[in-house]
Amino acid sequence: MQDRNWHNSGLAAAQHLRGSKERRQAIAGAADKAGRTRDLLARHGIECPTVTGAGTGTFEFESASGVYTELQCGSYLFMDADYGRNLDRDGAATKAFEPSLLVWATVMSRPTEDRAIVDAGLKALAFDSGPPLVCDEPAATYERASDEHGRLGITGATNRLGLGDKIRLLPGHCDPTVNLYDWYVGNRVEQLWPITARGAVY
Repeated sequence: MQDRNWHNSGLAAAQHLRGSKERRQAIAGAADKAGRTRDLLARHGIECPTVTGAGTGTFEFESASGVYTELQCGSYLFMDADYGRNLDRDGAATKAFEPSLLVWATVMSRPTEDRAIVDAGLKALAFDSGPPLVCDEPAATYERASDEHGRLGITGATNRLGLGDKIRLLPGHCDPTVNLYDWYVGNRVEQLWPITARGAVY
């Protein structure tokens, strides 16, 4: 029974608690349970060299706890609109990591002054954590999705969106959005990276 690894999820829901204090308190409880379990195993002769858990929203608290020996952060690589709603210690939107996963969309229609239709809907973006953010036009918000299309609400006189214009959308949830595509493409196309787990079911 030597070399036993023990996994602790670190309260996955804590990743998305908005306040820094809330996340810290939730992880303090999880770290306490993980540490006590590790110590209990050791007292019975079962070594537990690896205590693994944490995530992008709480990694700073797990790493400071002294309990976790491995962190399971993943979304930090891309970030998303949902993680962007987390607040730091000062109550400002977190800037720990910069978003890098964006979905290009094209304006297909401008039926009214206060509405635009884009070619990115449920088949282009995951909506389980809310709609995407519109990066290139502060007067626009993503209001509603159908399978193939998205409706943007337009407010303010600064609107510049016209038929055929390209905009970048920051997904609400990066993980399942990645699963909708076969390739990543960088800002300057040097090579294509296949998404090998695309559609995989285990």
